[in-house]
Amino acid sequence: MSKKKNETIKVIPLGGVGEIGKNMTVVEVDEEIFVIDSGLMFPENEMLGIDIVIPDISYLVENKERVKGIFLTHGHEDAIGSLGYVLQKIKAPVYGTKLTIALAKMRLREENVKEEVKYYTVHSDTRLRFDGVEVTFFRTTHSIPDSVGVAIHTSEGAIVHTGEFKFDQAAKGLYTPDIGKMAQLGQKGVFMLLSDSTEAERPGHTTSEEVIAGQLSDAFHMAKGRIIVASYASNLIRIQQVFDAAYENGRKVAVSGKNMQRVNDIAIKLGYLNVQEDLLVSLQEMAEYPENKVVILTTGLQGEPIEALQKMAKGTNKLVKIKEGDTVLITATPSPGLELLMAKTINLLHRAGANVLTGDRKVHVSGHGFQEDLKFMLNMMKPRYFVPVQGEYRMLKSHAKLAAQTGVPAEQIFIPEKGDVIEYKNEKVRVGSKVSAGNVLIDGIGVGDVGNIVLRDRKLLSQDGIFIVVITLSKKQKRIVSGPEIISRGFVYVRESEKLMEQSTKLITDIVEKNMAGESFDWASIKQDIRDQLNSFLFEKTKRRPMILPIIMEV
Repeated sequence: MSKKKNETIKVIPLGGVGEIGKNMTVVEVDEEIFVIDSGLMFPENEMLGIDIVIPDISYLVENKERVKGIFLTHGHEDAIGSLGYVLQKIKAPVYGTKLTIALAKMRLREENVKEEVKYYTVHSDTRLRFDGVEVTFFRTTHSIPDSVGVAIHTSEGAIVHTGEFKFDQAAKGLYTPDIGKMAQLGQKGVFMLLSDSTEAERPGHTTSEEVIAGQLSDAFHMAKGRIIVASYASNLIRIQQVFDAAYENGRKVAVSGKNMQRVNDIAIKLGYLNVQEDLLVSLQEMAEYPENKVVILTTGLQGEPIEALQKMAKGTNKLVKIKEGDTVLITATPSPGLELLMAKTINLLHRAGANVLTGDRKVHVSGHGFQEDLKFMLNMMKPRYFVPVQGEYRMLKSHAKLAAQTGVPAEQIFIPEKGDVIEYKNEKVRVGSKVSAGNVLIDGIGVGDVGNIVLRDRKLLSQDGIFIVVITLSKKQKRIVSGPEIISRGFVYVRESEKLMEQSTKLITDIVEKNMAGESFDWASIKQDIRDQLNSFLFEKTKRRPMILPIIMEV
């Protein structure tokens, strides 16, 4: 607890609420700002052509002199994925555990971020002192080691952010949680708890990783041919289980995917993955071994393994093609919006002759706590105020109900929207003003240059296509010099729609000639008339509304 009396405390989620991924929470104590996580989110279906989505950090940019640090809870994309973009706008030190910092540095190298960044490695016994607060950490169990929760100690008690966590009674080694430290925080007094809500709708306890390890080993033992395992690149607990099961069953492992290869190299170098001697081989060396002695571990772009599997099933992957007798283990839960892609991929795998095992067959389990795990955290922390984070709205709502069941008064539970300012002032907590928050869309090297209007245009183009009208005019002679020429893409097949094209050409000619018949005319009004009348005509004839682009040239 801070010795100095803190007058104002604000908690502002800039991402990770009402959505899965893009985690970023701002904790403001008097004049000091602490940022917890800086994640990304994979695009939703309607975000056509978008690569990734990151939080809107306008508020942080406006207050960048007050930002004391960015605190990373773990090394997954949803916690570190937007760090490179943020650090180009805000000069702030980055705090994280050894593995998390190594993965963050790897991402910044990949993105060619040239900024000078100060990194500070922390562990569960680290205490950081700032002007008005102290910051401590506690180890949690997640699907990647070196995951921590963050406690910011104020004069009113600790503001605790759990990070992503679950409780596994069989967890050992790098995955052992600091339950003692969590209980101590609760005894000293937790002012506000911000807790992971991803699996808040699922009753019971999360299945133990020991069960998954056993099921994986059995699946390896039963497989007659090659085994292909799809996993997230940073799901190190699953990758370790694959290595162990392969070794137990006398198989070699080949790793497919640059992202996974880089993460593996870092984890092995730092001692977070234990790989037996001669276990790993290259994909090229794989052909030298019998099919029943091979495991292929794969992931896709941005750590998504589903697209990589689909390419293998279609036969478009250069090195690996799914064939009769292969066993495919999908040890990943699809991100929201990718469920349909997962279902199609499983169909393709079956068509290719593979035996497919998914999470339903206990070869995968969530890295997040189910309801009983979440209640256990609430009971240990005993918070005065509770804020569910990291989940879609229905998950936050479900977590809020769990908090009420453990005794947190309903008026002291806040379900936030992005940008909501949960403010403590004059001995009261309330949702006050709102700051700028939302999505920044990244397409190629463009950051934030694709907005709602561009997305709307892309959607229109994908639905009804484009109809381009090119016409050359002589303003002096008030006549059409050439055209109209019509170019149609994604609307109708021109060769089979000659009559429609002829009618459209006549309509455009009439519109232009009518406009030029007057004493004065301008290009803008001609273009608008073409758009309006052609839109009505084409809809009447086809019941489609293509994007109409009139191009007028003057000689």
